[in-house]
Amino acid sequence: MVAKPGLDGHDRGAKVVARALRDAGMEVIYTGLHQSPEQIVQTALAEDADAIGLSVLSGAHMTLFSRVVELLRKAGAEDIVVFGGGIIPEADRAPLADAGVAQVFTPGATMADIVAWVRANVRRADGL
Repeated sequence: MVAKPGLDGHDRGAKVVARALRDAGMEVIYTGLHQSPEQIVQTALAEDADAIGLSVLSGAHMTLFSRVVELLRKAGAEDIVVFGGGIIPEADRAPLADAGVAQVFTPGATMADIVAWVRANVRRADGL
């Protein structure tokens, strides 16, 4: 699943990532703009998502990414892998990892790198 939390209205990157993952043979749900962390987690649970890719360009990544991880934990769904991308300073990457964000991609990351990371780090619920 690919999601745009918060008020950030720039979704080109999220759509490009979603398409790259689809083109690589993965089922992808794009939730659209302006999703709350609660909406994102609710959709992930309803759709039995294996991963959530979050895209934030607004600078609210610390709050929004952490809240999604927190809500997944509260729902007993910590097996859903959370990764993210956007304008994320180097200094914020370690705290995001500590919060439970498995990977952060910044501008310049290639679609091949993102697809390869998802293939290597996200396991489908059916074990494949």
